[in-house]
Amino acid sequence: MENQLEIKKAIIPLAGLGTRFLPLSKSLPKEFFPLVDKPIIQYIIEEVKKSGIKEIVFVVSPKQKMILEHFKKSPDLEKFLQKRNKQNILKEFKEFEELFEDISFDFVTQKEALGDGHALLQAAKKIKKEPVAVSFGDDIVDFETPALEQLMNIFKTCNAPVIGIKQLPRERIPSYAGLSIEKIASRLYKIKKIVEKPDISEVPSDFTIVGKYVLTAEVFDYLKKAKPSEKGEIILAEVFEKMLNDGKTIYGYELKGEWLECGDKLKWIKSFMYFALKDDRFKDELKKYLKTIK
Repeated sequence: MENQLEIKKAIIPLAGLGTRFLPLSKSLPKEFFPLVDKPIIQYIIEEVKKSGIKEIVFVVSPKQKMILEHFKKSPDLEKFLQKRNKQNILKEFKEFEELFEDISFDFVTQKEALGDGHALLQAAKKIKKEPVAVSFGDDIVDFETPALEQLMNIFKTCNAPVIGIKQLPRERIPSYAGLSIEKIASRLYKIKKIVEKPDISEVPSDFTIVGKYVLTAEVFDYLKKAKPSEKGEIILAEVFEKMLNDGKTIYGYELKGEWLECGDKLKWIKSFMYFALKDDRFKDELKKYLKTIK
């Protein structure tokens, strides 16, 4: 039973078009936007590794080639840095490469952006009948225990899908997914209903979904049977709602840590500032500089 519960793989969907970030996203994929001096995708992968997962399946669009190259070894660049005696930069660069040496990367293609559920469905053949962690590239949770590890710890005891959730001011919920929930333990809830972008008058609670999940094979069975929406999309929240209507159990865990969003320009800038002001290399000078801005 323990072997069945072990989570060995993570899916990271990256096939979105990043239209909220145009024109910047026309030339640079959103997952490579910087948060201080690391791209967003590096934070996501570091979280996966710290959670004890060493196999990653990326869901990419046909045009996304940068991710294929980013984590490859670069001996020519190392030689250049060595030749120019840039030892500090070389040290940092080698540490970056060593960080991913024991992680295997696999890729599947989502030819069209047809919803987050459709993106996950492309990775189904790589997952087989295993439980799997999922981390979308718009969400980073800054905490000593990685968000995925928090969800995996819950999964070990419940053996059912676990969704990362967070509290927000109630008036903000209409921009997210609304959740009707039942508390069963500290930070742990049963999901009763999911309402995608509800009207303010229909907001069921002040909790919403963070883009972190542990999914079971059963979720993929439902994804395979899911009917596309009017827009032709397969939406994960709607698949969860179908499961709930069928009497399936889905848990929500209130993640510990600071939720940093990167889903639009303002959220990304705020997340950039958060990490910059926490960084010992920059925080003191940045704080001084911010006081000079009027």
